[in-house]
Amino acid sequence: MTKRRGIKPLPQLRRSLGIPANYGVARGMPAFREAKHVVRVGRDPNDGKPVRLTPAAARAWRRMRDAAAADGITLLPLSGFRSIARQTRLIRRNLAKGRPMDDLLRYIAAPGYSEHHTGRAIDIGDPTDTTVEESFARTPAYRWLKKRAHEFGFVMTYPRGNRHGIGYEPWHWCWHARS
Repeated sequence: MTKRRGIKPLPQLRRSLGIPANYGVARGMPAFREAKHVVRVGRDPNDGKPVRLTPAAARAWRRMRDAAAADGITLLPLSGFRSIARQTRLIRRNLAKGRPMDDLLRYIAAPGYSEHHTGRAIDIGDPTDTTVEESFARTPAYRWLKKRAHEFGFVMTYPRGNRHGIGYEPWHWCWHARS
């Protein structure tokens, strides 16, 4: 495997972080390539950083956001595309704070395995909850997403008890092209 954007090849990178070699197989998670082209769909209301998705996912997001607004629901983009390098920094920062790897991998996918790399995943909040916490599941925005997101090609990847061993993430939705 060749270097990507100045980072180590993925197996070597994961090994250097202490991520088990069988991570993807054990979790039933495919490896993802980074999106090559992403567009801005908004800004994170917490820190103002741009939120980006692939053009097709961005169009689906805008349709979904507008449909929710027509129903009186405000959907806010909190996070979208995340590079492998950024995912690595997230893990290193948490390890430096003393969080054990097993705990981290319940909430942060290993570099190369995050749907955020694809530019099709978006973390969603609403004006009452802009955290990426389980509390989002108690909002009208979440109830709307559970009922209608599939109409726009979005799926909540990590429901309670998901087969990937990732903690419950009611805010994390991934767009899958519909035919």
